[in-house]
Amino acid sequence: MGTDEGTGAGPAVLNGAGPDAPLAGVKVVEIAGLGAASFAVSMLGYFGAEIIRIDRPPARQQKGQHHTIAPVRDRRSIRIDLRTDRGASIAVALAGRADIVVEGFRPGVAERLGVGPDECMQRNSRLVYARSTGWGQDGPLASSAGHDLNYLAISGALYSFGPPDGPPAWPLNLLADYAAGGTTLAFGLLVALHRARATGRGEVIDAAMLDAVTMAMTRLYARLSTGEWSESRGSNQDDGAAPFYNVYRTSDGKFLAVGAVEPQFFGQLLECLGLNSAELPAQFDRARWPEVKEVFAARISMLTREEWVKRAKDYDACISPVLAPSEAIEHPHARSREAFIKAGGGIVPRPAPRFQSFQPSVSDPCLPGDSSREILGELGLTSEEADELFQLGVVS
Repeated sequence: MGTDEGTGAGPAVLNGAGPDAPLAGVKVVEIAGLGAASFAVSMLGYFGAEIIRIDRPPARQQKGQHHTIAPVRDRRSIRIDLRTDRGASIAVALAGRADIVVEGFRPGVAERLGVGPDECMQRNSRLVYARSTGWGQDGPLASSAGHDLNYLAISGALYSFGPPDGPPAWPLNLLADYAAGGTTLAFGLLVALHRARATGRGEVIDAAMLDAVTMAMTRLYARLSTGEWSESRGSNQDDGAAPFYNVYRTSDGKFLAVGAVEPQFFGQLLECLGLNSAELPAQFDRARWPEVKEVFAARISMLTREEWVKRAKDYDACISPVLAPSEAIEHPHARSREAFIKAGGGIVPRPAPRFQSFQPSVSDPCLPGDSSREILGELGLTSEEADELFQLGVVS
């Protein structure tokens, strides 16, 4: 990496793929979908897995399934019409050479197409076959449409976000799709792969985004069962009731995040704000939290966000500016750690976690079908056989 990147002068360009990558030699077939499945597969690709993505023919490409976004990188693409018998047989042949297959159909669709786990694992008994859905493979909602917001709603998470005097708020589509669904799926793939390599037995994974986001709420449900969590939104320490764990408006209309939970940090917060602890209620006097919030809000509204940031540098007070995404890219800490990198003419977040001895790879976005002919050749098809598949529209 060049010296310019190391000084925070600009984002780095990562290219760490190769025989020494942690997942080098792992072959993945991704049957194209949106959200969690694509994100999970990308996580494997960043660390060296070889990915072939099966895209739909142009006429069946779903709106929103474009290839200029960060998740669709680090793979080659073949366009196959899986509704044809010959198309399904190509997909099964690819599964026969793979370690992992990931699909995101509604329950039963892969079987109807002839690319379900039974067909693929007959060809490859060591295969890890993952099924990524919102609701899971069974249950009354299994065949229903849904998105991140719906899974948040059913899990109990959505109810818990937002102010007490308004409707629930939602964290974009980050939580169920990516943070919970995608990372849980990636973890499951690696667990099952480890077992398959140790035992020679494959696995079928039911990876539901609803399950993942519900698991992420383990601490909340534990507190609910012991009576420590109130379902009255905005009345708990973590959801807006506590003055020391909150967001406040600054004099320039921007916002400051305060997370001084522990007493030592709370003391530093008071010093930073110029407040006398002897003149305020005890930190955990819940009955007087509204009063303290008003005091904090009035004090923080006296300065701009950047004035508070400059002042907070002298205190261990857990104070942070609330940044817009464009600001986050330029934050000194992000630039120092090269948290954003150049790829495909744009800037994307750097893959995580970081390895001491390995640099993850981030490639340019792939295009649907960009490697169709090459992949057919790897399956042993002649040029004439490939031409016939193209002419029939089985492959495009």
